[in-house]
Amino acid sequence: MKKFINAKIYKNNEATEILVEDGKIKEIGNNLADCKEVIDLGGKMVTPPYVDPHLHLDYVYTLAELGKTGAGSGTLFEAIEMWPVFKKTLTVESVKKLALKGVMDEVSQGVQHIRTHIDVTDPKFTGLKAMLEMKEELKDIVDIQIVSFPQQGMYTYKGGRELVEEALKMGADVVGGIPHYEPAREYGEMSVKATVELAMKYDKLIDVHCDETDDPQARFIELLNALVYLEGYGAKTSASHTCSFGSADDSYAYRMIDLFKKSKINFISNPTENAYLQGRHDTYPKRRGLTRVKEFMEHGINVAFAQDSINDPWYPMGNGNMMNILDNGIHLAQIMSPQDIEKDLDLITYNGARCLNIQDKYGLEVGKDANFIVLNGDSPFDVIRNRANVLASVRKGEFLFKQKPVEYDVKLDLGVKY
Repeated sequence: MKKFINAKIYKNNEATEILVEDGKIKEIGNNLADCKEVIDLGGKMVTPPYVDPHLHLDYVYTLAELGKTGAGSGTLFEAIEMWPVFKKTLTVESVKKLALKGVMDEVSQGVQHIRTHIDVTDPKFTGLKAMLEMKEELKDIVDIQIVSFPQQGMYTYKGGRELVEEALKMGADVVGGIPHYEPAREYGEMSVKATVELAMKYDKLIDVHCDETDDPQARFIELLNALVYLEGYGAKTSASHTCSFGSADDSYAYRMIDLFKKSKINFISNPTENAYLQGRHDTYPKRRGLTRVKEFMEHGINVAFAQDSINDPWYPMGNGNMMNILDNGIHLAQIMSPQDIEKDLDLITYNGARCLNIQDKYGLEVGKDANFIVLNGDSPFDVIRNRANVLASVRKGEFLFKQKPVEYDVKLDLGVKY
């Protein structure tokens, strides 16, 4: 056994100690059993590990490989058109090499759970084969869920639906779609229906790139929600992006919010990428590109933040730092009241776990795996305000990494005292 002491435990204002045995949390409290190994966490905040519920690991760092700085127009659709040219050059080895950089970016900053959308509009399944190998090879440091994602459309790309299904047979965990990219509304609706049908046929989760556009007439979320509501499949479903819902009129939005509550569907917002991609055709006022994160939180609808991209044709930036994603998201969504701050960390922890449908094994509770991170601060307000870095990441009771707070050779001295 080992004991972690002197911790500020997120969502537990009383306990300061975590007792670990055989990689699992045996007890949480104070003055717990004596152990030979005692680790002092220095009064720092402990949370469950970060969850990134939406990332494209087959795309990371491909922009640098392309020798470009991004889509010239900065739009989603130009980036989608750029991708197939580069996709032809991919090998399993090249995908794994760049994806490993992306994984290390995230894991080295506290992420232990990633859902990655892998483009399967490729008869060779190059990206999928690479990711299936990596999922197994890296399972001791990170849990990876794989989405069978038709980047070029189930129907826009000839045979796309069949490729999505084949990827599920090969081992993908989640069914994806991109209805707003299909050539007409009818085809977008067909893709949503196919997504739900395939998920139920193979007992898979659902995560759809849904309405990633400023166009308020893009309402595929309405159909997706209706289908999973009627089938009782909402808790296993996530709608990613839903940018157009941020442009919808209030009458429509609040009618849908009531239906979202009934279906228990999850939402994933990508603050940095969508703030960059959306509003490109606006002069001023310019839209933020976010879905209605604040309203979802107020109505008890699960919503999480995600990185989405790291240096790919869609987004030139990104570094896997979920605290940076949170910082951008809470500014754009205007969720920084004292009450908001107490639960904002959920957007990159517990809420993401619900999107991945791992909430039964995730979190700081007795009997669950001893997976947690140590943040350089002592309260939710402190770590969020200071965009705190991760001092340590613990997995099944063992350190994945550990670092000291910043030390100075020469420390700033203003020369005055008060």
